Amino acid sequence: MPREPERDDNSRLSLYLFALLVLAVAGYFGWQYYQSRQAQPAPEPEPVATAPVVPPAPGEPAAPAIQHPVEPPAAEPATEPTPLPALADADPYVGDRLGELLGRPNVLRFLQLEGFVKRTVATVDNLGRSHAPVLVWPVNPTPGQFASVKGADGAAETIHPDNAARYTPFVRFVESVDTGQAVALYRRLYPLFQQAYEELGFGGRYFNDRLVQVLDQLIATPVPASPPAVVLVEVKGEVVSTRPWVRYEYVDPKLQAMSAGQKILLRMGADNQRRVQAKLVDIRGRVARR
Repeated sequence: MPREPERDDNSRLSLYLFALLVLAVAGYFGWQYYQSRQAQPAPEPEPVATAPVVPPAPGEPAAPAIQHPVEPPAAEPATEPTPLPALADADPYVGDRLGELLGRPNVLRFLQLEGFVKRTVATVDNLGRSHAPVLVWPVNPTPGQFASVKGADGAAETIHPDNAARYTPFVRFVESVDTGQAVALYRRLYPLFQQAYEELGFGGRYFNDRLVQVLDQLIATPVPASPPAVVLVEVKGEVVSTRPWVRYEYVDPKLQAMSAGQKILLRMGADNQRRVQAKLVDIRGRVARR
């Protein structure tokens, strides 16, 4: 079992899939909205920057061009949008907008509003890597903990079939979200996400492109024919672990080598995985035209 999915708190990552779904749609449309508002025309769209864009010095690689350019919406508002707050002061504004989209009870139940933009950006990026640190997740923990079961004939230990039930309610919630409203929201918020991405250390890069990369990884995750085998990693020491379930890893080295986001999909159960991936495919079609 993976280092991330193994954790009790790691059940939060199922909730994060929702944030990824909504943000992925938003990233694309929000980016094109931001591009259409730039005062100076340029041959290539430029990201939101906290400092003037400086050409690379001789010998330095140039910043990559945007990989998924898109046309602006057919109809843009004639008036300028309400200015966004500064990223450092954005929590109340973002929280109110999320409340309008999802309902205040759902926001308070599922989301971590403090630093939501920065948390979301960091976690989107981390889902495509080997580790997604719990401390930066934009969601609250869900009830329950990871469970496994041993075969009656001494076969390898596998993820318990009932483990998927913890994720099913949230998968239903993901499916019920109004994508159109989410797109409208993130069109307004996207400059904040782009700024947060640059402040994370990706200056000159497009968060929209990173979203597409992570979506492609998740969509490509194979659906296991049966619950994957797992093994409890032995930790030697005098102090007995009070949470042994956090030390599970996948037995199959190919599964264990997958990204954090892919491992989470595997852990959710085959039916939940297919449903989430279907949503991701739909969103991917909106995020990138090619």
